[in-house]
Amino acid sequence: GADIIGLSGLITPSLEEMSFVAAEMERDEWFRVRKIPLLIGGATTSRVHTAVKIAPHYSGPVIHVTDASRSVPVAQSLVGDDSRAPYLAQLAADYERVRAQHAAKKGPELVSLAQARANRTRIAWAMPADDRPQSPGPHPVAHYHPPRPKFVGRRVFRNYDLAEIAKYIDWQPFFQTWDLHGAYPAILNDEVVGESARRVFSDGQSMLRRVIDGRWLTASAVVAFLPANTIDDDDIEVYTDASRSEVAFTWRNLRQQIAKREGVDNKCLADFIAPKVIDGRPSGIEDWIGMFAVTAGLGVEKKEAEFAALLDDYSSIMLKAIADRLAEAFAECLHARVRRDLWGYAADEALDNAELIAEKYRGIRPAPGYPACPEHTVKADMFELLRPEEVGMGLTGSLSMWPAASVSGFYFSHPQSQYFNVGRIGDDQLRDVARRSGRPEGELRRALSSSLG
Repeated sequence: GADIIGLSGLITPSLEEMSFVAAEMERDEWFRVRKIPLLIGGATTSRVHTAVKIAPHYSGPVIHVTDASRSVPVAQSLVGDDSRAPYLAQLAADYERVRAQHAAKKGPELVSLAQARANRTRIAWAMPADDRPQSPGPHPVAHYHPPRPKFVGRRVFRNYDLAEIAKYIDWQPFFQTWDLHGAYPAILNDEVVGESARRVFSDGQSMLRRVIDGRWLTASAVVAFLPANTIDDDDIEVYTDASRSEVAFTWRNLRQQIAKREGVDNKCLADFIAPKVIDGRPSGIEDWIGMFAVTAGLGVEKKEAEFAALLDDYSSIMLKAIADRLAEAFAECLHARVRRDLWGYAADEALDNAELIAEKYRGIRPAPGYPACPEHTVKADMFELLRPEEVGMGLTGSLSMWPAASVSGFYFSHPQSQYFNVGRIGDDQLRDVARRSGRPEGELRRALSSSLG
């Protein structure tokens, strides 16, 4: 049997699965009696979440580990006869303190869903044969006409030029892979981590050149533009074609419910897509939404196997880090092409890479699982429509993308659209989503656990 069990979570649904695994270990006498330690790690995890949400399900040790390299000393502390008892006693005291602090912390004040909707982002949509007066004042606001994409449907991009993609790389997260923290490029001259940062950056540049020159990886993508309108305040209907007669899928969105200061909206992504009905009558406004799936991870397994055969773990980790950077850069590169050409609503855009990283462009590309749309299940609908398996991409049963170096999301064109964090929502919104979607409230409570606090 195992001495230690380790779980790693990449996306938010895995947090609930970890709690489920801990509860199952408690049910199993073999784990419960032997107090087999459960190690928790991965991008979505934290010490607080482990202490508050996972550890209470299992009477054995549950330990959060910040990254894989830290698991070795933790494991040594757990298996050593002399070190185990004092280590676990200190851990139990620490986690009890974390739970007490969490319980004492007052969360942000929430408003009702009705109040949040009344404080939505206001957009002056242009209706056909619009006879509404312009807004008063010295600078009247023209009513907004959504721009039509240059094509409707999907388009596949195979074997995209890696050298072109590389121009869009954001190197900041690369250093975090190596547990080096600081702003790029200043980190290269940091008094504490500068030397290490320069070394891994040099190695990363070398690996990037080898990847491009040797064509070790293949980058491919699928993009689609489809008609869309907002319904029921917070949901977006995506239609199969320009006739708008058939709904491909309905994207159930969440709205911010945290109380805002005066003048600040309670945002929802649906605010940025034109409503199907205004004042009780069909709006007639034709709006559009884009979606994409890109990968730069095709071929990474083959090279990883070669490095493994050479016992070269460093190169293997470096390759995956570069593949991740290329995937994110591909999403940035393709979005720029969408704005300038494929959708073309910002044809004269001229931003450098720093401005792109700072999100100075018009429109947004929110991804399922990220703050503006924390619920992942729409990813399945999106992938069914995009059919990215044609270029070697897919979803696991838990909605993680493969290859790992992949990115997917939606395109919004409205100039007022912006990234935001939904944050905590109330039970009234949970019940409303259940009503709109027809999904069981219990299932939704599990899926939205991170948003429910």
